[in-house]
Amino acid sequence: MKVAVVAHSGKTLGGGLPELRRVLEAEGVDDPLWCEVTKSRKASAQVRRAVDEGAELVFAWGGDGMVQRCVDVLAGSKVSLAIIPAGTANLFATNLGIPKDIEQAVAVGLRGERRRLDVGRFNGERFAVMAGAGFDAAMIRDAGDGGLKDRFGRVAYVWTGSENLRSKPFRAEIKVDGVGWYKGKASCILLGNVGKLFGGVEAFEDARPDDGKLELGVVTAEGLLEWGRMLARTAAGTASKSPFVQTTKARSVQVRLNRKVLYELDGGDRTKVKAFRVKVEAGAITVCVPGSNQ
Repeated sequence: MKVAVVAHSGKTLGGGLPELRRVLEAEGVDDPLWCEVTKSRKASAQVRRAVDEGAELVFAWGGDGMVQRCVDVLAGSKVSLAIIPAGTANLFATNLGIPKDIEQAVAVGLRGERRRLDVGRFNGERFAVMAGAGFDAAMIRDAGDGGLKDRFGRVAYVWTGSENLRSKPFRAEIKVDGVGWYKGKASCILLGNVGKLFGGVEAFEDARPDDGKLELGVVTAEGLLEWGRMLARTAAGTASKSPFVQTTKARSVQVRLNRKVLYELDGGDRTKVKAFRVKVEAGAITVCVPGSNQ
């Protein structure tokens, strides 16, 4: 089996990339195709190169941003993705039970189960965990500004989240599977492929990454009081029961907004959009997950 490693050189876990090399060599993988990048957005080209050179298994070293770039390239191929969760949140790995330990994560990649999972596609770019427009995207953008996330980790999201609670809502028209579903004000439109999102909170209670559907949520909270009530419900594990949240499941989503709003994919902020389409690609990616004996 030809193995490739695509690593974010700025991310750390355990003994770092030298330890990853040692563990792979101890497992008999002594000459992997090795690529290091300084930014996750530079990973896509390296993943394509690995595929072109015949890689059958790609190890992604980094956080959800690195995983997203790998998923975007590998979806629809026969190449398996293994994750070494060296990022800040590691939401995809956490939802799949992939351990935050180099030796154990490598074992999952080499000997774990191969599971076909869904991905979402937002205006042509794929994501594995979530996509969002509005509040969450602004929070993520601000956490990245000035290196806040690198210095303070998850605390940066709490800080920038509180700074954005006073943001003015926008108006949205949303069609689900071709049928009108929502029309009104919104502070955040969130699509999830898994259940646990920010800080490990169960945002979508019965989400599964292999059911051929995405979770869709619209948050209408405005101002500190309404956001406080909604966040209290979320912390208690009942976000969907908040009067400021509406949820459903969807295979395709079409959104039109009254003004341009920032969006994000898997914790990486993108640009502003006034309209977007999202669809699920069922069973599009093969991911290495812990087997019953791991």
